[in-house]
Amino acid sequence: MIVEQIWTGNAYRNFNYLIACAETGEALAVDPLDYEKCLSRAKERGWEITQVLNTHEHPDHTGGNAAVISATGARLLAHANARDTIAGIDRGLQAGDVIKVGRTVELEALDTPGHTMCHICLLSHTDTPAIFSGDTLFNAGAGNCHHGGHPPELYATFAEQLARLPNDTLVYPGHDYLANNLAFTLDREPDNQRAATLLDQVKDQDPDNPLVSNMALEREINTFMRLDSPAVIARLRESFPDMPPEPDALTVFLKLRELRNSW
Repeated sequence: MIVEQIWTGNAYRNFNYLIACAETGEALAVDPLDYEKCLSRAKERGWEITQVLNTHEHPDHTGGNAAVISATGARLLAHANARDTIAGIDRGLQAGDVIKVGRTVELEALDTPGHTMCHICLLSHTDTPAIFSGDTLFNAGAGNCHHGGHPPELYATFAEQLARLPNDTLVYPGHDYLANNLAFTLDREPDNQRAATLLDQVKDQDPDNPLVSNMALEREINTFMRLDSPAVIARLRESFPDMPPEPDALTVFLKLRELRNSW
């Protein structure tokens, strides 16, 4: 599996992806908003885009569909329940469905509601797994739930799916929010030295050549995956003094998400 991470350079800081089969040159375009860059990169690499996949229905992820499909004849894949919000879906995906790219690439669809209720993440079937997480999991952060989302469902996605991924799973998110998310982690957990060191390293990183994290690192620096941290809970209590003495993980997650909304 070859992964091409494409930095759009737009105000939303989107990442687009091409996932290619080394044997056949067939490629899957994930959320190809910047269709010109995606088509150009595929041409440079000698790849044929045969499929487009939208992780969810927001325009900054679907906006390049028509241009890419017009240029390539690619089939469009998205959540099975997104047919009313994403035009022209050829294959509706459910949890466990496998997307094949060429002869060598297999990706499993994960049904990951929360940011929206029709959100798909892709998990690669490779020796070193990778998750293409759209707007569900960001480097050091979690998606918001402002436009059709549901915070308790997002928590369930984290607790029941993402938390079970192996430590070596590479994380390819839909946006570059790493520096800002690390700053939020440090606001919530000021003694997190791993986050502080990483922020110094990446605050001026080139988004055309960004850090690719993995789940082991996320468990150290992502406050939404550190729900049992005494420091996180103590700091939360300053904002929410009525929290129970030993809050459950859902409560901590929801309070963090509430704070992040206006941070």
